[in-house]
Amino acid sequence: MLSDVKIVLVGTTHPGNIGAVARAMKNMNMSQLCLVAPKIFPSADATARASGADDVLAGAMVCQTLQEAIADCRIVFGASARSRTISWPEMTPKECAEEIFVRRPGHRAAIVFGREHSGLTNEELDLCRYLVHIPCNPKFSSLNLAAAVQVVCYELFVAAGIDDRNAIGDKGEHPLATSAQMESFYAHLYQTLIDTGYLQVEQSKSTMRRLRRIYNRAQLDTKEVDMLRGILRMTQGEHRN
Repeated sequence: MLSDVKIVLVGTTHPGNIGAVARAMKNMNMSQLCLVAPKIFPSADATARASGADDVLAGAMVCQTLQEAIADCRIVFGASARSRTISWPEMTPKECAEEIFVRRPGHRAAIVFGREHSGLTNEELDLCRYLVHIPCNPKFSSLNLAAAVQVVCYELFVAAGIDDRNAIGDKGEHPLATSAQMESFYAHLYQTLIDTGYLQVEQSKSTMRRLRRIYNRAQLDTKEVDMLRGILRMTQGEHRN
């Protein structure tokens, strides 16, 4: 189960932090590490800080973009300590772990951590369905990257064995849409809104961000995305006619 969860680090500046994250992951029996545009990697500092978690470092996937890193994932969480003007659905690490292993077992998931000093941008959070916030002292809320990963991985480790006997809703007949499928849907939706005149280019950024919030809350599966894209195609066809 833990092998279905990917820890993604975006724009990590200090290679020692990558090593410390690898160590934190191995402590919790996790191995799927992905690095998006790290400043320095591989590095002797990373290996030293890994303290024996060399296999996690050796297996790390390096990508140039976050979209590439999460393309195969059906649930994406963004970890952030900063408040946002437009709110994201927010979870604690425990709730995040339960969402993955209790309500959505078997779905490949990613938990994305941002840069040491600035975290994730709004554009990067646009690619995430949920925001994960670690409750801590409000007067001193900045966590070291590896410490934040350790907290989240601990909750994942604990939750991995939970069996949900009270689940409601459908039986998961169709899997959740992947991140790549959702991005294709958003691109199609954007073009349709432009074609129909509903959306103006100058107002598109904030409108699309709010629409993402709506569809992310719905947790669309592959069948639902196909259905919505069919509606969009019909709408575009009628407008052209």
